[in-house]
Amino acid sequence: MLVAGSHPDNYVLEPEEADKPIKVDQVRDLVSFVVQTAQMGGRKVVLVEPVEAMNVNAANALLKSLEEPSGNTVLLLVSHQPSRLLPTVKSRCVQQACPLPGEQMSLDWLSGALPDCTAEERFELLTLAAGSPLLAVSLHAQGVREQRALVVEGVKKLLKQQQSATQLAEGWKDIPLLLLFDWFCDWSHLILRYQMTQDEEGLGLGDMRKVVQYLAQKSTRGKVLDIQDWVLAQRQKVMSKANLNRVLLLEALLVQWAGLPGQA
Repeated sequence: MLVAGSHPDNYVLEPEEADKPIKVDQVRDLVSFVVQTAQMGGRKVVLVEPVEAMNVNAANALLKSLEEPSGNTVLLLVSHQPSRLLPTVKSRCVQQACPLPGEQMSLDWLSGALPDCTAEERFELLTLAAGSPLLAVSLHAQGVREQRALVVEGVKKLLKQQQSATQLAEGWKDIPLLLLFDWFCDWSHLILRYQMTQDEEGLGLGDMRKVVQYLAQKSTRGKVLDIQDWVLAQRQKVMSKANLNRVLLLEALLVQWAGLPGQA
Protein backbone atom coordinates (compact mmCIF):
# COMPACT_ATOMS: atom_id res chain seq x y z
CA MET A 1 0.00 0.00 0.00
CA LEU A 2 2.90 2.35 0.70
CA VAL A 3 4.35 1.77 -2.76
CA ALA A 4 0.95 2.32 -4.36
CA GLY A 5 0.41 5.47 -2.29
CA SER A 6 -2.84 4.14 -0.85
CA HIS A 7 -1.92 3.50 2.79
CA PRO A 8 -4.66 5.21 4.86
CA ASP A 9 -2.27 6.22 7.65
CA ASN A 10 0.48 7.64 5.44
CA TYR A 11 0.30 11.23 4.15
CA VAL A 12 2.75 12.92 1.78
CA LEU A 13 2.64 16.70 1.41
CA GLU A 14 4.54 18.21 -1.49
CA PRO A 15 4.06 21.01 -4.05
CA GLU A 16 1.28 20.34 -6.52
CA GLU A 17 3.58 21.43 -9.37
CA ALA A 18 7.32 21.87 -9.78
CA ASP A 19 8.55 25.36 -8.84
CA LYS A 20 5.29 26.02 -6.96
CA PRO A 21 4.84 26.54 -3.20
CA ILE A 22 3.03 24.28 -0.77
CA LYS A 23 -0.22 26.18 -0.23
CA VAL A 24 -2.11 26.88 2.96
CA ASP A 25 -5.12 24.86 1.73
CA GLN A 26 -2.87 21.82 1.34
CA VAL A 27 -1.70 22.21 4.94
CA ARG A 28 -5.29 22.53 6.16
CA ASP A 29 -6.06 19.20 4.50
CA LEU A 30 -3.03 17.75 6.27
CA VAL A 31 -4.20 19.10 9.64
CA SER A 32 -7.55 17.36 9.10
CA PHE A 33 -5.67 14.10 8.52
CA VAL A 34 -3.51 14.56 11.63
CA VAL A 35 -6.47 14.86 14.01
CA GLN A 36 -8.06 11.62 12.76
CA THR A 37 -7.56 8.21 14.38
CA ALA A 38 -5.22 5.78 12.64
CA GLN A 39 -7.24 3.36 10.52
CA MET A 40 -4.74 0.50 10.75
CA GLY A 41 -4.42 0.71 14.53
CA GLY A 42 -0.79 1.86 14.59
CA ARG A 43 0.87 5.20 13.96
CA LYS A 44 0.07 7.79 11.34
CA VAL A 45 3.09 9.08 9.41
CA VAL A 46 3.26 12.44 7.63
CA LEU A 47 6.06 13.35 5.20
CA VAL A 48 6.46 16.99 4.14
CA GLU A 49 9.06 17.54 1.41
CA PRO A 50 10.55 19.97 0.78
CA VAL A 51 9.33 21.82 3.84
CA GLU A 52 10.95 25.07 2.66
CA ALA A 53 8.42 25.09 -0.20
CA MET A 54 5.70 26.14 2.26
CA ASN A 55 4.78 29.80 2.02
CA VAL A 56 4.44 31.80 5.25
CA ASN A 57 0.71 31.17 5.62
CA ALA A 58 1.16 27.43 5.06
CA ALA A 59 4.00 27.26 7.60
CA ASN A 60 1.94 29.11 10.19
CA ALA A 61 -1.00 26.77 9.60
CA LEU A 62 1.25 23.81 10.41
CA LEU A 63 2.59 25.16 13.71
CA LYS A 64 -0.22 23.85 15.94
CA SER A 65 0.14 20.32 14.57
CA LEU A 66 3.91 20.48 15.07
CA GLU A 67 3.57 21.65 18.65
CA GLU A 68 0.78 19.29 19.68
CA PRO A 69 0.37 16.45 17.16
CA SER A 70 -2.45 14.06 17.91
CA GLY A 71 -1.56 10.72 19.50
CA ASN A 72 0.51 8.25 17.50
CA THR A 73 1.31 10.74 14.73
CA VAL A 74 4.87 11.19 13.44
CA LEU A 75 5.61 14.22 11.29
CA LEU A 76 8.76 14.03 9.14
CA LEU A 77 9.81 17.38 7.66
CA VAL A 78 12.53 17.05 5.01
CA SER A 79 14.48 20.20 4.18
CA HIS A 80 17.29 20.64 1.69
CA GLN A 81 17.77 24.28 2.74
CA PRO A 82 17.02 24.54 6.47
CA SER A 83 18.23 28.14 6.56
CA ARG A 84 15.04 29.08 4.71
CA LEU A 85 12.73 27.68 7.39
CA LEU A 86 10.87 29.92 9.80
CA PRO A 87 12.43 29.87 13.29
CA THR A 88 9.00 28.94 14.68
CA VAL A 89 9.02 25.78 12.54
CA LYS A 90 12.61 24.80 13.34
CA SER A 91 12.12 25.29 17.08
CA ARG A 92 9.30 22.72 17.12
CA CYS A 93 11.34 19.98 15.46
CA VAL A 94 14.10 17.59 16.48
CA GLN A 95 16.78 18.20 13.86
CA GLN A 96 18.65 15.27 12.32
CA ALA A 97 21.37 15.87 9.72
CA CYS A 98 21.77 13.32 6.92
CA PRO A 99 25.32 13.63 5.49
CA LEU A 100 26.02 12.50 1.94
CA PRO A 101 27.88 9.24 1.31
CA GLY A 102 31.25 9.30 -0.43
CA GLU A 103 31.46 9.56 -4.21
CA GLN A 104 32.57 5.97 -4.83
CA MET A 105 29.93 4.58 -2.47
CA SER A 106 27.29 6.63 -4.27
CA LEU A 107 28.46 5.46 -7.70
CA ASP A 108 28.45 1.84 -6.54
CA TRP A 109 24.88 2.25 -5.30
CA LEU A 110 23.81 4.00 -8.51
CA SER A 111 25.16 1.12 -10.60
CA GLY A 112 22.41 -1.00 -9.06
CA ALA A 113 19.76 1.71 -8.97
CA LEU A 114 20.35 2.80 -12.60
CA PRO A 115 21.63 -0.33 -14.37
CA ASP A 116 20.60 0.93 -17.81
CA CYS A 117 22.84 4.01 -17.53
CA THR A 118 26.51 3.99 -18.46
CA ALA A 119 29.17 4.73 -15.84
CA GLU A 120 29.67 8.15 -17.46
CA GLU A 121 25.95 8.93 -17.27
CA ARG A 122 25.79 7.90 -13.61
CA PHE A 123 28.77 10.12 -12.81
CA GLU A 124 27.16 13.03 -14.62
CA LEU A 125 23.87 12.54 -12.76
CA LEU A 126 25.68 12.38 -9.42
CA THR A 127 27.56 15.57 -10.28
CA LEU A 128 24.34 17.35 -11.24
CA ALA A 129 22.84 16.14 -7.96
CA ALA A 130 25.74 17.66 -5.97
CA GLY A 131 26.70 14.23 -4.68
CA SER A 132 23.24 13.06 -3.59
CA PRO A 133 22.56 9.56 -5.02
CA LEU A 134 18.83 9.67 -4.29
CA LEU A 135 18.54 13.02 -6.06
CA ALA A 136 20.54 11.59 -8.96
CA VAL A 137 17.89 8.88 -9.39
CA SER A 138 15.17 11.53 -9.26
CA LEU A 139 16.96 13.68 -11.85
CA HIS A 140 17.25 10.65 -14.13
CA ALA A 141 13.51 9.99 -13.82
CA GLN A 142 12.79 13.63 -14.68
CA GLY A 143 14.99 13.55 -17.78
CA VAL A 144 17.28 16.26 -16.42
CA ARG A 145 20.33 15.08 -18.39
CA GLU A 146 18.37 15.51 -21.60
CA GLN A 147 17.09 18.91 -20.48
CA ARG A 148 20.59 20.07 -19.64
CA ALA A 149 21.89 18.86 -23.01
CA LEU A 150 19.22 21.02 -24.67
CA VAL A 151 20.31 24.04 -22.63
CA VAL A 152 24.01 23.48 -23.29
CA GLU A 153 23.35 23.27 -27.03
CA GLY A 154 21.27 26.44 -26.82
CA VAL A 155 24.01 28.35 -24.99
CA LYS A 156 26.51 27.38 -27.67
CA LYS A 157 24.16 28.54 -30.43
CA LEU A 158 23.50 31.78 -28.55
CA LEU A 159 27.20 32.60 -28.36
CA LYS A 160 27.58 31.77 -32.08
CA GLN A 161 24.56 34.01 -32.84
CA GLN A 162 22.75 31.06 -34.39
CA GLN A 163 19.73 31.42 -32.10
CA SER A 164 18.19 34.38 -30.29
CA ALA A 165 17.51 34.80 -26.59
CA THR A 166 13.77 34.88 -27.31
CA GLN A 167 13.85 31.61 -29.26
CA LEU A 168 15.76 29.87 -26.49
CA ALA A 169 13.57 31.25 -23.70
CA GLU A 170 10.47 29.94 -25.44
CA GLY A 171 12.13 26.61 -26.24
CA TRP A 172 13.00 26.00 -22.60
CA LYS A 173 9.43 26.41 -21.35
CA ASP A 174 9.29 22.87 -19.92
CA ILE A 175 12.55 23.09 -17.96
CA PRO A 176 12.15 24.13 -14.29
CA LEU A 177 13.36 27.69 -13.71
CA LEU A 178 15.31 26.75 -10.62
CA LEU A 179 17.29 24.16 -12.58
CA LEU A 180 18.14 26.74 -15.23
CA PHE A 181 19.34 29.28 -12.70
CA ASP A 182 21.29 26.61 -10.82
CA TRP A 183 23.16 25.73 -14.01
CA PHE A 184 23.92 29.32 -15.00
CA CYS A 185 25.02 30.10 -11.45
CA ASP A 186 27.34 27.09 -11.52
CA TRP A 187 28.76 28.06 -14.92
CA SER A 188 29.46 31.64 -13.83
CA HIS A 189 31.28 30.26 -10.79
CA LEU A 190 33.37 27.96 -13.00
CA ILE A 191 34.26 30.90 -15.26
CA LEU A 192 35.45 32.94 -12.30
CA ARG A 193 37.45 30.05 -10.90
CA TYR A 194 39.20 29.43 -14.21
CA GLN A 195 39.98 33.14 -14.56
CA MET A 196 41.70 33.07 -11.18
CA THR A 197 43.40 29.66 -11.28
CA GLN A 198 43.73 28.58 -14.94
CA ASP A 199 43.06 25.08 -13.59
CA GLU A 200 41.56 22.99 -16.39
CA GLU A 201 40.53 20.30 -13.89
CA GLY A 202 37.99 22.76 -12.49
CA LEU A 203 36.09 23.39 -15.72
CA GLY A 204 33.13 21.19 -14.77
CA LEU A 205 31.40 18.57 -16.90
CA GLY A 206 32.82 17.96 -20.34
CA ASP A 207 29.91 19.34 -22.37
CA MET A 208 30.52 22.92 -21.13
CA ARG A 209 34.29 22.94 -20.62
CA LYS A 210 35.17 24.71 -23.86
CA VAL A 211 32.39 27.26 -23.33
CA VAL A 212 33.53 27.99 -19.77
CA GLN A 213 37.14 28.33 -20.94
CA TYR A 214 36.15 30.59 -23.85
CA LEU A 215 34.05 32.91 -21.68
CA ALA A 216 36.77 33.03 -19.03
CA GLN A 217 39.26 34.17 -21.65
CA LYS A 218 36.97 36.63 -23.44
CA SER A 219 35.16 38.21 -20.45
CA THR A 220 36.35 40.61 -17.78
CA ARG A 221 36.15 39.45 -14.20
CA GLY A 222 33.91 42.42 -13.39
CA LYS A 223 31.33 41.39 -15.97
CA VAL A 224 31.30 37.81 -14.71
CA LEU A 225 30.87 38.98 -11.12
CA ASP A 226 28.02 41.25 -12.16
CA ILE A 227 26.13 38.49 -13.96
CA GLN A 228 26.75 36.07 -11.09
CA ASP A 229 25.27 38.57 -8.62
CA TRP A 230 22.27 39.06 -10.91
CA VAL A 231 21.73 35.32 -11.38
CA LEU A 232 21.88 34.74 -7.62
CA ALA A 233 19.34 37.52 -7.01
CA GLN A 234 16.93 36.13 -9.61
CA ARG A 235 17.44 32.60 -8.29
CA GLN A 236 16.37 33.82 -4.87
CA LYS A 237 13.18 35.21 -6.40
CA VAL A 238 12.50 31.88 -8.09
CA MET A 239 13.04 30.04 -4.79
CA SER A 240 10.66 32.40 -3.00
CA LYS A 241 7.95 31.35 -5.49
CA ALA A 242 7.52 34.95 -6.67
CA ASN A 243 5.10 35.51 -9.55
CA LEU A 244 7.65 35.95 -12.34
CA ASN A 245 7.32 36.38 -16.10
CA ARG A 246 9.28 33.32 -17.11
CA VAL A 247 10.04 34.25 -20.73
CA LEU A 248 11.12 37.82 -19.92
CA LEU A 249 13.32 36.59 -17.07
CA LEU A 250 15.07 34.04 -19.28
CA GLU A 251 15.47 36.58 -22.08
CA ALA A 252 17.17 38.96 -19.65
CA LEU A 253 19.47 36.17 -18.48
CA LEU A 254 20.42 35.14 -22.01
CA VAL A 255 20.98 38.71 -23.24
CA GLN A 256 23.45 39.24 -20.41
CA TRP A 257 25.09 35.89 -21.07
CA ALA A 258 25.49 36.70 -24.77
CA GLY A 259 27.15 39.98 -23.77
CA LEU A 260 29.84 38.35 -21.63
CA PRO A 261 32.51 38.10 -24.36
CA GLY A 262 34.30 41.38 -24.99
CA GLN A 263 35.54 44.25 -22.89
CA ALA A 264 33.36 46.05 -20.33
